[in-house]
Amino acid sequence: MTTSDNNLNTVIEECHHFPRLFQSLHLATCNADGEPEASYAAYVENDGDYFIYVSELSAHTANLAATGTCSVLFIESEEDARHLFARRRLTLQCNVAEYARDSEEFENMMTQFVQKFGPFMNTLRSMNDFHLYRLRPWRGAYVSGFAKAYTLSGEKLNQISHRNDQGHRSTEKIESPA
Repeated sequence: MTTSDNNLNTVIEECHHFPRLFQSLHLATCNADGEPEASYAAYVENDGDYFIYVSELSAHTANLAATGTCSVLFIESEEDARHLFARRRLTLQCNVAEYARDSEEFENMMTQFVQKFGPFMNTLRSMNDFHLYRLRPWRGAYVSGFAKAYTLSGEKLNQISHRNDQGHRSTEKIESPA
């Protein structure tokens, strides 16, 4: 294994740990007219999938049901970032599936929601306008700083490659020394 492979293994471990720093995720969906809509949701992670429990009163719930896809963003806070233009972030393209209320999976995930977010989840659990969705990532991108951008793919996003083949381009002319 090369040093480069070791570095990429370290990055993929960091990338998979990064979402654990958050209790909610940013959610991007599109409505029936193709208009993008941004929102957020509290989540529980289970075996590389992200589960959200969301109300029909939210636009993103209808969008998830209609399209079966979304994009998820985890991003470092502005206060914690070393530089505003290089905030650590993980973007995931996900397939979406709803779990029926009478399923074993629903019961298991709701138990995890109660464990993570407390007894208030029992109140939400009783509201029939809420739905449990599994967001399964199939592709991703992780940025950990300037010139540290990576593409994630494969099962459980276990394959990583560095996106540095083109580098940054400048519009400024650079004079070469004579």
